[in-house]
Amino acid sequence: MNDDSTIYTGKAAPDAAADRGWLLGHFKDPADPRHSEDVEIKWGVHPKGDERERWATAERRTALLVLISGRFRLEFPGRTVVLAEQGDYVLWGRGVDHSWYAEEDAVVLTVRWPSIPGYRVDEPSLSSCDDAHETGQRSLNAEIL
Repeated sequence: MNDDSTIYTGKAAPDAAADRGWLLGHFKDPADPRHSEDVEIKWGVHPKGDERERWATAERRTALLVLISGRFRLEFPGRTVVLAEQGDYVLWGRGVDHSWYAEEDAVVLTVRWPSIPGYRVDEPSLSSCDDAHETGQRSLNAEIL
């Protein structure tokens, strides 16, 4: 970050790794220019075979997920979507349950709105009670959704 508080610069991979993939959202400190209650942005890095720990249900947000690299599968009730080429994306709205699976090493960018607490899925070995944001992953690297 530079000294001008109205402009923030960074690198997605290291910044995301510092906060389980999250670059922007309500869970950032209010003094951080990346704090937002309107939108969340996540840079997800998933090794092949990585999958969401459990389905996201009772969704109250709209989400857009864009494939940067690799191959990534999203599961919805009654439908499967595979993102296979750079730039492939899927959009889903409020009330749509979902899960995901990395068919190959994958990098995805997720944008969700609004930014609200209550969707965090803790890793099995962690005992954190912080529900400020979900990880949706088993590994400690930056995830996505």
